Amino acid sequence: MQDEKHKNQADLTVKPTESDAHTDDNVVDDIADDVGVDALADLQEKQAQLEAENAKLNDRLMRALADMENMRRRSEKEKQEAARYGVAPLGRELFVVADNLRRALDSLPVDMGDKDDTVKNLVIGVEMTEKQLQEAFIKCGIEKVPGLGEKFDYKIHQAVSEMANTGQPAGTIIEELQGGYRLHERLLRPAMVIVAKGEATPEVETSENINNVSDIGAELDTQNVADNPKKSGNKKPPHIDTTA
Repeated sequence: MQDEKHKNQADLTVKPTESDAHTDDNVVDDIADDVGVDALADLQEKQAQLEAENAKLNDRLMRALADMENMRRRSEKEKQEAARYGVAPLGRELFVVADNLRRALDSLPVDMGDKDDTVKNLVIGVEMTEKQLQEAFIKCGIEKVPGLGEKFDYKIHQAVSEMANTGQPAGTIIEELQGGYRLHERLLRPAMVIVAKGEATPEVETSENINNVSDIGAELDTQNVADNPKKSGNKKPPHIDTTA
């Protein structure tokens, strides 16, 4: 009896069919597909964000490297210019000293040193000081620009005035008022100079020029006579009215 009862209960248990199993598999696949698409979309979005961030960081890195390279080159250039032109400010300050030494020597009479040994020794000391200062300029790369007797050059000279009747070609420097200096190829101070002025060449009268003028005058007289016969030599006497 008990075996039969258990058999009847087993028969009453619902057994799944093949169609039900197939339906469940489709639902699982659909859910899995839906979850996979969303996950893939999320991964693609994150990948795009990471790529954009990577590109931005790469651009910032390249800019930083470029700025560092420019800074290195600029620093190197400034270092070279400082080594090459670093004495320029000191040189400009010492130019006045050189000018005063030269003015002191130029202001002395030529024969003053022959009259007094003390004055002579003083003059020699000033000349030696000026010479040592010019030698120090040369050691630092500072040299005087050419002046007296040279052709005027607007790049290194500053013309203060022009002088006529000097017997020198036009544009020649006939006097240097203040010396000019340059450091390597850089001009530190132009030379202040006076330049010879060109003179107009007067026209020389010759017999040929005089004859040409005479011919032109005769031609003009003939033309005036032809144009105005009343002004010629054959003038008619004036008419006198006697009816009054």
